[in-house]
Amino acid sequence: MIATAELPVFSPNGGALIASPDSSLREKVLHRLNGRCRPVQQALGGADALAKLEKGDWQVLFLDRRLPDLDAEELSAVIRRRFPGILVVFLENDSRMPEAEERPACSALSQRPVRKESPLTSEGNLHKAPLPGMIGSSEPMQNVYRMVRLVACRNTTVLIVGQTGTGKELIARAVHALSPRSAKPLVVVNCAAIPESLLESELFGYTRGAFTGAVQSQLGRIPAAHGGTLFLDEVSELPLGMQAKLLRFLEQKEIQRLGATDTMRVDVRVVAASNADLAARAARGEFRQDLYYRLSAFPIELPALAQRTADIIPLAEYFLSCMAAAMEQRPPQLSEDAIRLLVAHAWRGNVRELQHVMERASILVQDGDTIEPEHLCFSYPHKLDSPHLVS
Repeated sequence: MIATAELPVFSPNGGALIASPDSSLREKVLHRLNGRCRPVQQALGGADALAKLEKGDWQVLFLDRRLPDLDAEELSAVIRRRFPGILVVFLENDSRMPEAEERPACSALSQRPVRKESPLTSEGNLHKAPLPGMIGSSEPMQNVYRMVRLVACRNTTVLIVGQTGTGKELIARAVHALSPRSAKPLVVVNCAAIPESLLESELFGYTRGAFTGAVQSQLGRIPAAHGGTLFLDEVSELPLGMQAKLLRFLEQKEIQRLGATDTMRVDVRVVAASNADLAARAARGEFRQDLYYRLSAFPIELPALAQRTADIIPLAEYFLSCMAAAMEQRPPQLSEDAIRLLVAHAWRGNVRELQHVMERASILVQDGDTIEPEHLCFSYPHKLDSPHLVS
């Protein structure tokens, strides 16, 4: 039970965010707040809470220690760095009271802040805890989490490799979120989605009159990421000519906009991702070897979903919970037969395929409370000769 007498004193004009996968716990906090601050919103996990914190004016975050997607202590540290005026109050789903984790300068509290030891405070365990926005505690993913935490605090260039649908952009976002650059921009560039004729102007920017139609100067994606992180997704699709210009930027830390005569110094940390074998492409002359060596200073390889079977059901249940919450419904359960089928599937489309399968199942089950095998429609044949084939 949460006693209002133990809660901090709030301003009625500041918002409160409640982050917990437990709907009953969220309801208890809502009841005890009793209109003390507005607005009040709810989040199902840590990644959801971070997204809402970016968009609102909040004075307090009520944080469940048992989040489905990341470690609460680590999330609290990120919030302290990015949102120093927000009070973090830890919640327990039992008779213990909420704990005010920190006293920000703009908040008045009616109690002394208390910090408790988390079960994940030791360095070894913390390094293996899920990253922001990530689900899964299998051994292959624990190694990924450890690698990300080791490199996040540095400016080292990171190359994320893995099959389509394994979550490369989530890893890039985690590297940025856990870095000292987290308060600065994260600029995402899909190298395969921008026409070759526009790539240079998109990346480096241009001055007015640099080409026909350039009626005003434009800041490129690289200078827009100044002080922060530039994420180059599908970097293997960069044309060779653009690879040379990107290499110069990585070596000199300066760019020259189209139509400009001077150069511009830019402080950007680069994270790249590819589902192709860049080393093999470089050996065939399809990708510059010097650029490959520069990008792969710290490679992180993401396992295919078929290589982390222990995470399949937690991921499936998380997707079902998110979809149910969006419809304000109770999430359906997975039957034992459905679980066996999900674990046995080859998952050529990886986590993205699993998400789509769960979305279809949540529609097909209608108002039922249990997902059965007949509700599971797979994107690829169930039995494959090569379960690790890149899609």
